[in-house]
Amino acid sequence: MEEKAEVRLMKGNEALAEAAFRAGMHAYFGYPITPQSEVIEYLMAEQPSHPECVILQAESELAAINMIYGASGAGARVMITSSGPGISLMQEGISYMSSAQLPCLIANIQRGGPGLGTIQPSQGDYFQAVKGGGHGDYHLIVLAPASVQEMADFVFEGFRLAEKYRNPAMILTDGALGQMMEKVVLPPKGSLPYPEKPWATTGKTKDRERNIITSLFIQPEKMEQINLGLQAKYRQIEKEEVRYETIAVDDAEILLVAFGLTSRICQKTQQLARERGMRVGLLRPITLYPFPVEPIAALAAKVDAVLVVEMNAGQMVEDVRLAVEGKCPVQFKGRMGGMIPSPEEVLQAVETIAEKQHAEL
Repeated sequence: MEEKAEVRLMKGNEALAEAAFRAGMHAYFGYPITPQSEVIEYLMAEQPSHPECVILQAESELAAINMIYGASGAGARVMITSSGPGISLMQEGISYMSSAQLPCLIANIQRGGPGLGTIQPSQGDYFQAVKGGGHGDYHLIVLAPASVQEMADFVFEGFRLAEKYRNPAMILTDGALGQMMEKVVLPPKGSLPYPEKPWATTGKTKDRERNIITSLFIQPEKMEQINLGLQAKYRQIEKEEVRYETIAVDDAEILLVAFGLTSRICQKTQQLARERGMRVGLLRPITLYPFPVEPIAALAAKVDAVLVVEMNAGQMVEDVRLAVEGKCPVQFKGRMGGMIPSPEEVLQAVETIAEKQHAEL
């Protein structure tokens, strides 16, 4: 029987973990790392209430991602979470799963880097998530939550998209969203149907040929055909699954573009700017892949300038510039190493752009 939705006050990491149970997750394999350790701690504590779900702390991130490969190949709905260095260790397995077209949900609760870096929040893993951090030509479907509510909602959406396209999906969030507490409406258990998986290695071969799952294709002609099939799938995803949010863009002269936590900061900046008479709008990419190229391009033709705000040295700004195609100037404001920009700090950058635009008139 399907359960009712429930309202709770939860950390982002806890909301993600609880949503995974409610989404019908069969197995979770992971390894602790700050700032996402609450995910596996919550799953372990609540597992007795969900005997249908396997929760296992593997001996390493490498072991965990390969367990995910095996369980997904057998048709299970599976999730893995980590942060920064842990995600780096999983890249080989993620590439294998992308080639083998195995669905899974990965959550990266980002911390500052490079290297071991800091346990403070960051958005420095954008390139790794969106461009394919492993070897070969592949993409993950990448969702970027901006609230604890979306930490829960995107678990359901991530599983749905991963299984629809037989492709790994990632929730790219950060330590601040993982640790902050907010009210969240948890989706009811049993509300995400299981799709048929005729490709899975279930062992039931009486009425069909055996299924073989691999990412190894020695003949170049075969490997090229596999790649062409993947690229066709990515074009379909780019056509059908772009998600974004806009605020006050109809009359905007300056457009802010930010994802995740920084989009919340920029929302306050946008309000402050409007109070000072500056026509500022905000576009928040919700899917980082597929990226909202066309909406950004359309707005770039109407505004005087674009300001991209990120907690890194400038990563998504490259995709914004490609989308803008020189229609207007694109500026960047970033903080690194776990530092979070304030709304007032971003507002100063907006004012500098506005003053420059006014001087050029």
